[in-house]
Amino acid sequence: MRRRETARPPWGLVALALMGSIFFALPLIGLLARVPWSEITTVLGSSATLDALRLSVTASLAATAISLLLGVPLAWILARVEFRGRGVVRGLVVLPLVLPPVVGGAALLFALGRSGLVGRPLYEATGLVLPFSIWGLILAVTFVSMPFLVVTAEAGFRNLDRRFETAAAGLGAGRWTVLRRVTLPLAFPSLLAGAVLTWARALGEFGATVTFAGNLPGRTQTLPLAVFVSLEGGDPAAEVLSLLMVAISLLVLVALRNRWLGVG
Repeated sequence: MRRRETARPPWGLVALALMGSIFFALPLIGLLARVPWSEITTVLGSSATLDALRLSVTASLAATAISLLLGVPLAWILARVEFRGRGVVRGLVVLPLVLPPVVGGAALLFALGRSGLVGRPLYEATGLVLPFSIWGLILAVTFVSMPFLVVTAEAGFRNLDRRFETAAAGLGAGRWTVLRRVTLPLAFPSLLAGAVLTWARALGEFGATVTFAGNLPGRTQTLPLAVFVSLEGGDPAAEVLSLLMVAISLLVLVALRNRWLGVG
């Protein structure tokens, strides 16, 4: 078997690429150097950490479920249906990816706060106040994380081989049967990748959360917020919790590199 030959890269590009790699690795190295390894068990077992972890997991899983419920149909429509204003809808979907999270949280507050556009009539009708509650926390993390599901799922739907769906329809399968038995199974890898990315993004959300849901220990304080509070107080828990978040994010990216990042 003939060995594949690869061109030797220019040394200048290698040097710059190495510098780029070091730039990304250096903060992680600095974090590892500061972690109080002897206190990891104590920090991770504390009630404050467990409360923050519980809220982070609860909110991120809820955000993922909501994103699947609403985002998959939206992704299918964007991928398969041509309609006037589709570009605007897609832009609105992608907007939270580039919008500063604090601005997203403020926008949620203006719309869903107690005196907001929707929040005021909602409060007057039901007495429900979304900000500074678990429901506000879930809404905030869903707003910033759902785009990952929609973008990934839309790409998956668009790249499917439509011949399988056409064949199923030709054999007498209805539209819902084709969707359930053919389209969704074929798109499952993309849907799974989008769901995992959504969960990871929701788990690490900070700006929209602190703006819309606040930073109430045991109520809306998630792991990223606990890291921020620990950093302000010089608590060694900041390094431990930061390491935990980095480990989770790195594991997700490594696991999904073939599906989402397009590399081997």
